Amino acid sequence: MSDARTEWPLWEIFVRSKQGLEHKHCGSLHAVDAQQALQMARDVYTRRQEGVSIWVVASAQITASLPDDKAEFFDPAGDKIYRHPTFYDIPDEVGHM
Repeated sequence: MSDARTEWPLWEIFVRSKQGLEHKHCGSLHAVDAQQALQMARDVYTRRQEGVSIWVVASAQITASLPDDKAEFFDPAGDKIYRHPTFYDIPDEVGHM
């Protein structure tokens, strides 16, 4: 008999809290399909009714940079000071930016 976890795909779970504007990664689980992953995520990650939205994403569909590629991905922007608006004066009328 085979282990279901080796057959079922892995899903990454993101939950948006009542106070938040963005979804945050809160864990992973194995499920047969997206619908089952959504239902299981609701049961596992929002037990106290703290969430207002759940995203499930198949782990196999996520493409990520590698830590070893950090310099290649992020350092080239370091010499472009215009991308870091620390020297701009923002008028008070503008408010939150």
